[in-house]
Amino acid sequence: MALINSNGLAHVRLTVTDIARSKTFYDEVFGWPAVIDASEHAEDPAVRASQEQFYGGVVYQTPQGTLVGLRPVGETGFDPDTTGLDHVSFAVDSREALQEAAQALDGAGIERGEITDLRDAGLAILSFQDPDGINLELTAPLG
Repeated sequence: MALINSNGLAHVRLTVTDIARSKTFYDEVFGWPAVIDASEHAEDPAVRASQEQFYGGVVYQTPQGTLVGLRPVGETGFDPDTTGLDHVSFAVDSREALQEAAQALDGAGIERGEITDLRDAGLAILSFQDPDGINLELTAPLG
């Protein structure tokens, strides 16, 4: 029996080096509504230190209801090769939706990987990076 009875992921928050640049990127790529946005005050040290003010970040709500947040990185910076986040994967409805996403990313000049079918897992993936090199992935069911 599990120690904790969780029913799934509620939210994820990513640290970014330039909140304005990252907000522009995530707005363009995903277009999710921002349910909280304190990014205009990210340069204020009191805001950057405040959990209640979301550290000067922004929080988006996905169509599933999961929250995705961005916040300015702390003083030590960001290193994608350290222990912690490997990637964040977002669901799309179909492999065709992955192909449409690939074309949209190409049209926006965003570098991406190839669509890869992972047959044993029953899904296809498409990877790309945000402005800080955080690996983002789109996942679609096969079949």
